[in-house]
Amino acid sequence: MSDDRAERGPLAHRVPDLGALELLLAVARHGSLGRAAREMGITQPAASSRIRSMERQLGLALVDRSPRGSQLTEAGALVTDWARRVVEAAEVFDAGAQALKGRRDSRLRVAASMTIAEYLLPRWLIALRTQRPDTAVSLLAGNSAMVAERLLAGDAELGFVEGLAVPDGLDGAVIGHDRLVVTVAPGHEWARQREPLTAAELAAAPLILRERGSGTRQVLDSALAQCGGPAEPLLELASTTAVKAAAISGAGPVVMSELAVTEELAARRLIRVRVEGVELRRALRAVWRRSQRPTGPARDLLGLTKG
Repeated sequence: MSDDRAERGPLAHRVPDLGALELLLAVARHGSLGRAAREMGITQPAASSRIRSMERQLGLALVDRSPRGSQLTEAGALVTDWARRVVEAAEVFDAGAQALKGRRDSRLRVAASMTIAEYLLPRWLIALRTQRPDTAVSLLAGNSAMVAERLLAGDAELGFVEGLAVPDGLDGAVIGHDRLVVTVAPGHEWARQREPLTAAELAAAPLILRERGSGTRQVLDSALAQCGGPAEPLLELASTTAVKAAAISGAGPVVMSELAVTEELAARRLIRVRVEGVELRRALRAVWRRSQRPTGPARDLLGLTKG
């Protein structure tokens, strides 16, 4: 352990527990501490106390309370987004841990690109646990290029990618579609623009982007090829959450999955910018090694993606 980490103490002393994070998510959903408390099965004073304790622990004001309800602060909105990732990861952890209690007579190794891993896969894995409580699932999350590498190396039986085509050496099936959207913080000049951006204007602007090898970057590079490709990025980040946080902070425009910004657009923490002359729709695919159609738990998980 580094000296810096040792001085800060164990992570468990610095990060709120899952109950507190679930309560914060409930406040975000309902806009009311009272309704959030009822959902969690606790009293409103207990809920208020837990929120205050979490604010003291983090050193941040998370919730503005008023007679009209409870609203997240700017910091609270960011913490809520991170909390959602932690809770979803805990659900996946729980699904795996519960499966390990059984005979462990089956195991499924899954590789998924970041958008699918963060926003779609958790509910599929929870549903799989209901069908196959004895199946232990391990997940590798990265970009689409990493998913192909892990499948070809035999490190996973089933993968999920976002992009233009099935990677070389793999077979696959389209399980859905997604759209990339251009978003900015409310203070950005594009938020006040009445006319859609052109492909050339989008290509010329320094953007906050995912790294090369990601499905998001692949689709954007292809869409803007008519204009010579996107300009030199303002930032290149390796996770959807990091890209979104940078956008919310006002660092610059981003292009990312519509799945990732639904709540931020509804709350107007981000503003969608219309673009014309650019095709940003993409397929979401399940993929596997060529001529090795999924069987057993992998086949069951594949079936759940189409529900």
